[in-house]
Amino acid sequence: MSSKFLPVCKKDLDDLGIEEVDFVFVSGDAYVDHASFASALLGRLLVSKGFSVGLICQPDWKNVESFKVFGRPKLGFLVSAGAMDSMVSNYTANNKPRSEDVYAHGGVAGHRPDRALITYCSAIRQAYKGVNVLIGGIEASLRRTSHYDYWSNTVRRSILLDSKADLLMYGMGEHSIVEIAEQLRLGLPAKQIRGVRGTVWYTSHADELPSDAIRLPSYAEISKDTPDCKRKFAESYLIQERNTDAINGKILVEPVDSRFIVQEPAALPLTTEEFDAIYELPFQRKWHPMYDKPAENGKTGVPALSEVKFSLTSCRGCFGACSFCAITFHQGRRIQARSHESLIREAVQITKDPDFKGYIHDVGGPSANFRHDACEFQKKRGACQNKDCMGTNPCKNVKVDHSEYVELLRKLRNLPGVKKVFVRSGIRFDYLMMDKDRTFFKELVEHHISGQLKVAPEHVSNKVLRLMRKSTHEVYESFAAAYAEMNRKAGKKQYLVPYYICAHPGAGLEEAVEVALYLKKTGFVPDQVQDFYPTPGSLSTCMYWTGLNPRQTNSDGSFEEVYVARGAHERRLQRALLQFNRRENAPLVKEALLKIGRKDLIGVLLGK
Repeated sequence: MSSKFLPVCKKDLDDLGIEEVDFVFVSGDAYVDHASFASALLGRLLVSKGFSVGLICQPDWKNVESFKVFGRPKLGFLVSAGAMDSMVSNYTANNKPRSEDVYAHGGVAGHRPDRALITYCSAIRQAYKGVNVLIGGIEASLRRTSHYDYWSNTVRRSILLDSKADLLMYGMGEHSIVEIAEQLRLGLPAKQIRGVRGTVWYTSHADELPSDAIRLPSYAEISKDTPDCKRKFAESYLIQERNTDAINGKILVEPVDSRFIVQEPAALPLTTEEFDAIYELPFQRKWHPMYDKPAENGKTGVPALSEVKFSLTSCRGCFGACSFCAITFHQGRRIQARSHESLIREAVQITKDPDFKGYIHDVGGPSANFRHDACEFQKKRGACQNKDCMGTNPCKNVKVDHSEYVELLRKLRNLPGVKKVFVRSGIRFDYLMMDKDRTFFKELVEHHISGQLKVAPEHVSNKVLRLMRKSTHEVYESFAAAYAEMNRKAGKKQYLVPYYICAHPGAGLEEAVEVALYLKKTGFVPDQVQDFYPTPGSLSTCMYWTGLNPRQTNSDGSFEEVYVARGAHERRLQRALLQFNRRENAPLVKEALLKIGRKDLIGVLLGK
């Protein structure tokens, strides 16, 4: 095992002359030494700050001994479920077990337990009594306070309490993990750490609560399946969403039984210099050699690497704030961007890889064409608490400018050894259409598409799109027409591949028929349709559980009521309508149309 990788066993420590490791990082993912994988990124960052780190990746959670690989760490265990919430990783939107896990050795499913943080922390507590245990990553971040859990159909407490960890880190953890590590090195127990941005702690003593904190409804007030509790749940969600920004977010307190969950404000965004430095740490950009041997299915390696190996992460954050997306809760609405110089250095490194064929697969982030704050106000005041940047009514203050991104792409595609630079991560077509300067649009079509451009209109009903906080259907149609014309002028045959979500809150069978008729008219029927997945931390999940939209109030002050498709059968009906051309879907399409009194459309959609 190469010492160029972070240690994964005691021998690696011995080779480095380390007797006792500072931190043991336990992850639900296999170990890939690449900046896109949190265990590698945070592990490398801690090492750069003078700490020693050992990695235990996808341990056998049924065997406590697998958590004793490095012995008892000096400062503590850092625990993450991995790049995905373990329940999302293990189950589909219709609660069926997944057949593979791209973050596992060979892609073999079953190496990450359900509710991984709880399982891992329990094993660590069995292995070492009294050791510091800190949790982080997406599973911790989006379950940091009481939350709706789709898989049990209940409201669960903060995962900080259920995992029995000492401290929780939420969001992107670079700033908080270094600050915490320094405090631990000074001898402060993790359970006593207070005031670190991007953390959640708990106490049983009301006199410890910050005087300026905002109090959320208690767990008892929001946890039952009753109208009053659901209204309180929606109120709690709204307060939390309004306090996700690092500049204007307040400390939040949630009473849970006899304890109080305390959420500190979000960590400050990385500066460009910090972002550059972290992504230029000495990553091997490979999976660990232990995965070169075949897994149970005979395959080698870690499949998730292929998605990022020849791609560049240029930005973080998203001011789009789509209702069904939890990026607002995890990365925030503020955009963080790497410098051109740093990205070019990484691109040059990519070109030297023996497997590189001349194609950079992506240059982007959550939204590829967001490279700066939405407006000048955000820099000083933070993201607006009561106003959306984008959506069906974009804010007039949004700064629309692709010139810096265009310049970056030009530099990259002119590098020696680079044949083509693709842009594959989400292009915000609504933001693109707001730009009167068509330079980026033109160059995107001419240089940065591989035969087809995937975009996400999500629906055609403006009623549903408003609830999704997406642009109107008319904006998508304008974009599609402009895209076709741009390709015609460029002499290219490049296709548009739109993604749609079925059974999102607000969408019933009538709205699914709207999508079906539009698809019929345009001649495009998707191979894949995303069933709405109520994952923790999103506005859409709040709407799914409560049947209420807390972002819209009626004249009497009550929240707007929202229709929710519940149960597997109606979800199947909506999906069938969006894929009406499949022969096996014909009975479901007919059933759906009869159910809403649209017998007249049976022949239209089924060709009879």
